[in-house]
Amino acid sequence: MTTVDFERLQVIGRDLLVAIGEDPDEPRIRDTPLRFAKWWREFIEYDPGKLDTAFQSEADQMVVVSGMKIWSLCEHHLLPFWAEVSIGYLPHGKVLGLSKFGRIVQHCASRLQIQERMVEEIAGMVHDLTGSSDVAVLAQGEHLCMIMRGIKTPSLMTSSVMDGIFRSKAEVRAEFLNIARRS
Repeated sequence: MTTVDFERLQVIGRDLLVAIGEDPDEPRIRDTPLRFAKWWREFIEYDPGKLDTAFQSEADQMVVVSGMKIWSLCEHHLLPFWAEVSIGYLPHGKVLGLSKFGRIVQHCASRLQIQERMVEEIAGMVHDLTGSSDVAVLAQGEHLCMIMRGIKTPSLMTSSVMDGIFRSKAEVRAEFLNIARRS
């Protein structure tokens, strides 16, 4: 786990205020450098807790967990983006505990990130924890680096990983996408 230099972050927060023409000693923003440092520490040092709770199961149906909304930071501009994530997999004798999906997604989002890599990391973790090679991840996100700067227009970016049967069988992929998009 990465650790942050909390004291240095407070200095950076104060320097940022000065650089944009603010007086960091003004009462209305006096505590801003501290809050800035606390937020970065909370974001970077996120602890997902236990991720590997899985149960033996003879389940042979697709498992889909959808509607998980996360926030991350674009590694190119340090601006936030949110994404709604759906995960599907076919169990092969083992099902992952339901809360673990949210923990995995949050764990992958809690660093400087790009959406494409994030979905790959999520898929890899689900594969590793379940032992299933049949994993799908879909993410649709809105990136403030596109909305607040540059072109300044809202849009949704979609990225996905389709492994195993989700890649090889169009009807299985379509079933997952149909379920995921209903959330």
